Amino acid sequence: MKNLLFTFAVAIVTLVSGCSKRDPHAGHDHSAHATPKHEHKAPHGGTPVVLGKEAFHLELVRDAATGKLTAYVLDGEMENFIRIYAGSFEVAVTAGSAQRRLTFKSVANTATGETVGDSSQFEAQADWLKTTAVFDAVLTSLEIRGTTFSAVAFNFPKGNDKD
Repeated sequence: MKNLLFTFAVAIVTLVSGCSKRDPHAGHDHSAHATPKHEHKAPHGGTPVVLGKEAFHLELVRDAATGKLTAYVLDGEMENFIRIYAGSFEVAVTAGSAQRRLTFKSVANTATGETVGDSSQFEAQADWLKTTAVFDAVLTSLEIRGTTFSAVAFNFPKGNDKD
């Protein structure tokens, strides 16, 4: 009878402990199993602006000393420069209560053979960029390889990548 009671007690304890609401993964580090965040590294350490569903990117780099903002046109992974046939493009900026426009002009680069109107690099200059490090903006329109990207909103220096 003692063996039967002992066996019954062990069975009850085993059953009750197996049905507890304790998290079986408590204390287990899930970071090794997590899906990694899809990130891109801006080659110049600038602000990435996603165009389309990551079809292309703009990378914006501010030089406060000169009041210059440089835009690089890059592929979807931000690994390769993409030449486009454009002399310029515009960005509408809201900085505080001020509404402004930046005109980015195509830049020639003798090292890469890029010319004005066939380049991956564009520059805009404005004195207010010397003292304004944060602003909201909208790329009005830019055509890259047959696709036009219009009304692309972003924040500088945060960008618009929501991943």
